[in-house]
Amino acid sequence: MAVLTIRRGEVEIATEAFGHPTDPALLLIMGAMASMLWWPEEFCEQLAARGHFVIRYDNRDTGLSTTYPLGEPGYTLSDMAQDAVAILDGYRIKTADIIGMSMGGFIAQRVALSYPARVRTLTIISSSPLGIDGLPGFTDAYSAHAATAETLDWTDRESVTGFMMRDVRMIASTAHPHDEAAALQLIEHDMDRAPSFVNATNHFLVEGGDDEKQLAAADLHVPLLVIHGTSDPIFPLAHGEALANAVAGAKLERIEGGGHELHRNDWPQIIGAIAAHGAAA
Repeated sequence: MAVLTIRRGEVEIATEAFGHPTDPALLLIMGAMASMLWWPEEFCEQLAARGHFVIRYDNRDTGLSTTYPLGEPGYTLSDMAQDAVAILDGYRIKTADIIGMSMGGFIAQRVALSYPARVRTLTIISSSPLGIDGLPGFTDAYSAHAATAETLDWTDRESVTGFMMRDVRMIASTAHPHDEAAALQLIEHDMDRAPSFVNATNHFLVEGGDDEKQLAAADLHVPLLVIHGTSDPIFPLAHGEALANAVAGAKLERIEGGGHELHRNDWPQIIGAIAAHGAAA
């Protein structure tokens, strides 16, 4: 594993890479409040073993990347898409397979729409299409849980840990056992690693950017793979179906019982689909 900090103006983005630099590049973009750690190291290593140069990174306000005043992110999703391109520049990569999960899926779509020459293939996991309204919202149970974040003391580690543990339990697969010990280890590692974990809540305030109304998934012209769990409580399956239906030639890989997570038991299907998608391109 190689570590590299990418500097873009006053912004610093912490990155890690796996595999050989001469292999086709694969850039992983994670979702809201989640550092690069939520792309598990072993997951990245397995992707690299399939012949990819895999890069994961901390979005702004997570992990070791630049943080902003609490409640004042001062950047947009468009800025975060530019961060992804800056990472490719930093590694001297002309084109890459881009993979985005959840909010990272919105960022990845923006990269593909705004910088299509830099994107060899696009994979969107557990996310939603840009430019399509009227899709179902959170499940009632997840909505009730999410509402408790408004009154949570985000400066109290014990309270935040409890909230995060409830969160990962609610978004977990309904087809496989939930590993609470592994979840707690990941959450605590993320908190220990970040100079200020609470800053990740800035992601709740991030807006699209000046180009928000001009961007639509239907305008994507790169090979698209959509991976979506059938039990996702944040973006129900209809979001993944709408994204796949909006883009000509797109493929939808359903994870039966899959939640809003990368469950270890589903890695063979997910990694296999990503590898096949890249090989087809």
